[in-house]
Amino acid sequence: MNLTRHHRRPPRRRLLLGAGALALSLAVGGTAGCDGHDGAIASAPATVSAAGPAAAYDAATRHDAEFNATFKHKFSTVRGVRMHYVTGGKGPALVLLHGWPQTWYEWRKIMPALAEKHTVYALDLPGLGDSKGSPESFDKKTLARYVHGLLRDRIGLDTFDLVAHDLGGGVGFQYVSQFPGQVNSYVHMDYPVPGRRLPAARYRTFSWHMAFNSQQAIPEKLVDNPSDVREYLTAFYPQVAYGGASFGGRRTRSPFTEAEINEYVRTYSRPDVLHAGFELYRSLDKDERDNIAAARINTPTLLLTATGSLTSTRPTLTPTLRNITRAVEIPRSGHWLAEENPEAVAREILSFIWK
Repeated sequence: MNLTRHHRRPPRRRLLLGAGALALSLAVGGTAGCDGHDGAIASAPATVSAAGPAAAYDAATRHDAEFNATFKHKFSTVRGVRMHYVTGGKGPALVLLHGWPQTWYEWRKIMPALAEKHTVYALDLPGLGDSKGSPESFDKKTLARYVHGLLRDRIGLDTFDLVAHDLGGGVGFQYVSQFPGQVNSYVHMDYPVPGRRLPAARYRTFSWHMAFNSQQAIPEKLVDNPSDVREYLTAFYPQVAYGGASFGGRRTRSPFTEAEINEYVRTYSRPDVLHAGFELYRSLDKDERDNIAAARINTPTLLLTATGSLTSTRPTLTPTLRNITRAVEIPRSGHWLAEENPEAVAREILSFIWK
């Protein structure tokens, strides 16, 4: 794989994405005790290549004085994985877990509102974003244990509220099951979990990207440089947005700005991060088994989904999440809830976790 060349992709690859789009039928729907790597990190000069910004953890926030007045980038090492997170605010701890193909940055629009009443911790999952190193596995039960190592053992959080989106919701689901006494309340966003009600094999039939990302080696061979990553993400984001192909629409406009796409391209252009993202899908069979075996969860839970996705998502959760006290479809939102309707998402989260 060559990550330095910049070229136009051959028609063969464009046809792959185009054919896949026709098959897309359903949206998936205070610090303490830190190791020597932790602490606020000083900014380093950014460089720019033909493919976009070079890898720099604060590339998207370096010049945002208002953001930097509240939030800091930090790192801490957990079992050989150097985990990146962004934290700021005052009040009870609130932890945010991202989905694919995103990073901590998916929460950027709502973090200031959340930080007015909470100390926010927006994590890059192990092996993703600006976290570095490979966890033992990318099944969500294992990833939850790495997150626990960061939150409990490194940062020193005894209890917190937890918000998780998409495949990060798979991690959040397993976290609450394994460590229920640590989570005061849980917000699960737009992710039907593999399990008895939704076997992994059927899960992969819902969308071309789930089937494609689950293949061994093929995704890395076809999406093998920053130009490919940009084309893949740029084509994918509108498909699962409100009015996109997965909701029966014809939307082609991305819900993300060019700057937001640049930030995701920056991280997913790293071969290890790109590979880690595909591994999230390759581990769905293990997730199915783990979710079936998961302990019942009585933690107060808020379920948020895309418009039109609630009835298909909730049944996959209720066998385990036994205390869903509120379930809401975010108005005029596809899969990207926190970006497509940030005001509604922030309002739902804040009103729920303050009860």
